[in-house]
Amino acid sequence: MVEYALILVLVSIVVIVILLTMGNQIQNVFSNVVAALG
Repeated sequence: MVEYALILVLVSIVVIVILLTMGNQIQNVFSNVVAALG
């Protein structure tokens, strides 16, 4: 169980770093998708 917890922590850290570095691009893509759906 400890291994799974460590893996989850590492994955979440990587996701947070990716979101911080690519936040603007992801936000643009998300707003484009919302605009297309709307």
